[in-house]
Amino acid sequence: MKKFKLFQVLIVLALVFGFWGMAAAGTLDEIAKRGVIRIACQTQGAPFSFIDRNGERTGSSIELTKMIGEEMGVKVEFLNYDWDGLIPALLSKKADMLAADMTPTLKRAMKISFTDPYMYTGSVVFVKQDSPIKTLEDIKAGTRLAVLLGSTGENDAKKAFPGAELKTYKGGGPLLINAVLAGHVDAGVNDGSAVRGQAANFPPNSVRILEGQLSRSPLAFAVRYDSPDLLQWLNLFFLHIQLDGRLDENLNYWVNSLKWKEEH
Repeated sequence: MKKFKLFQVLIVLALVFGFWGMAAAGTLDEIAKRGVIRIACQTQGAPFSFIDRNGERTGSSIELTKMIGEEMGVKVEFLNYDWDGLIPALLSKKADMLAADMTPTLKRAMKISFTDPYMYTGSVVFVKQDSPIKTLEDIKAGTRLAVLLGSTGENDAKKAFPGAELKTYKGGGPLLINAVLAGHVDAGVNDGSAVRGQAANFPPNSVRILEGQLSRSPLAFAVRYDSPDLLQWLNLFFLHIQLDGRLDENLNYWVNSLKWKEEH
């Protein structure tokens, strides 16, 4: 009887430690075993993520995730989504992480877990070069504003211009610039660094950014809440590349200048 009880105890312990071992195998283990990290990103989000004139995927976020793959010793698989499809792709486990110029708002943080911010930016208003709108004060009730569906720019526009008429677009920032230049709207609202980068793909001086920002916002990558090991690793990654200068090198090339335009 004692031997039988001892056997039962051993079985229970084996099951407990077995389940504990399975629980301990987190997202990083899955990525390492798979040999691939899956990244949800955009293709119309210069200078963060886009296809250049050589047909190559590149941009600030893309180059950062390539570094992530190198440091992990795994391949990087990019998955293309419109802006409003990024978070669903992450939550459905089609992707391991989300890499875009996304603001970690409190509302989004109810669904996904953001890394520490790696840079700061803000929403701006832009118009056609010959637009009669000269300042933010010129945007009155009834002014037609183009915004991206589900973006920080959409929320900022609602707060800053409650009487304006918002027209939402599903896709990337270039859609907003096209809408402004085509006269479908009077102005557009989007992330400042994105507007500057994307405007470089349009005729020179066709777009004018109004002075002043509607907000100051951090940008971050994101994972699911069931991936705390990956989140911790990414925060450590950003710390390392900040200390060794690779982060500043990336942002100075892609975000703080138009040097990338000459090569891409």
